[in-house]
Amino acid sequence: MEPNESSSLPSLPLTLSQLVMVGERERGVRGGDPAAESEGGGWWADQMDGHGCTGNMMEAELVRRHHRHHEPRDDQCSSHLVMHIKAPVHLVWSLVRRFDQPQKYKPFVSHCIAQGDLEIGSVREVNVKSGLPATTSTERLELLDDDEHVLSIRILGGDHRLRNYSSVVTVHPEIIDGRPGTLVIESFVVDVPDGNTKDETCYFVEALIKCNLKSLANVSERLAVQDAAQPNL
Repeated sequence: MEPNESSSLPSLPLTLSQLVMVGERERGVRGGDPAAESEGGGWWADQMDGHGCTGNMMEAELVRRHHRHHEPRDDQCSSHLVMHIKAPVHLVWSLVRRFDQPQKYKPFVSHCIAQGDLEIGSVREVNVKSGLPATTSTERLELLDDDEHVLSIRILGGDHRLRNYSSVVTVHPEIIDGRPGTLVIESFVVDVPDGNTKDETCYFVEALIKCNLKSLANVSERLAVQDAAQPNL
């Protein structure tokens, strides 16, 4: 079934149109320039704006290497999304790796309290902004690899229906328009709630991740422009 903008989860009543509107509003609050945002990178491996077959092969290999453990059961759904960002990998990773501060780029997070040091097993309590069918989420850091640029989290609980949710985000250097850029891949696996289909569940989670990745691109590219404007000391 091919989802459309009117699709929604019965117990997660936010449609994609509403979700995008909330995301756009949050990016506006952060000072994003709509004209500049329209020039940012895009997601999906088959829409790479000139990256071509080599890019597809590279992405497939990275997914196989870092994301293949997301093998869903019959009652689960899984997917991965791709974003190309016009900012160097060290800058993008500096945002992604902050398990204790997801609000640095995630537009739906209002507050986060992390317990303990930033290490595997750390737990964070995330408060979600109004507009989504949730207010809190308890999440655990499963993996943080600064050498390979890999972050993995698992949701432990919260007032939402994302049960047994886990995700992996990987960050990779690439060249975009002759300049250092970054390829970000995020994959997930989650239980399909009772009363919903796999398509509905994947569509909803993918919409959330798309908003997060677009915001990550906007924040990263804005910081890259600011860094480039700084005089060398």
